[in-house]
Amino acid sequence: MITIYHNNRCSKSRSALTELENSGKAFEVVYYLESPPNKGELKEIIRKLGIKPSDLIRKGEKVFVEHYKGKTLTDEEWIEAMVKYPILIERPIVIAGDHAVIARPTEKIQEILG
Repeated sequence: MITIYHNNRCSKSRSALTELENSGKAFEVVYYLESPPNKGELKEIIRKLGIKPSDLIRKGEKVFVEHYKGKTLTDEEWIEAMVKYPILIERPIVIAGDHAVIARPTEKIQEILG
């Protein structure tokens, strides 16, 4: 099963969703702003992406600028920040099995769709 962590207000996220719809493959949509991942889920997503928690942070978000810009946080603190403020989570994230991508650019979704 393919899962997309989706924000409908984001054009890249909408493009990735369209790609999934056009693929004909079964997928699940997680509206992560309404149903944010918990710490364990975030850690698993980060592991599948093969990145550091800080690499999943949207540094242009107002919340980042107001609360975190210029600060050095541990991996655990970044995860806690994303749980508290899910808007900080980069999007869209597409997961299939043990592999995940941040579909920016949208073409990266092909790594999941094969």
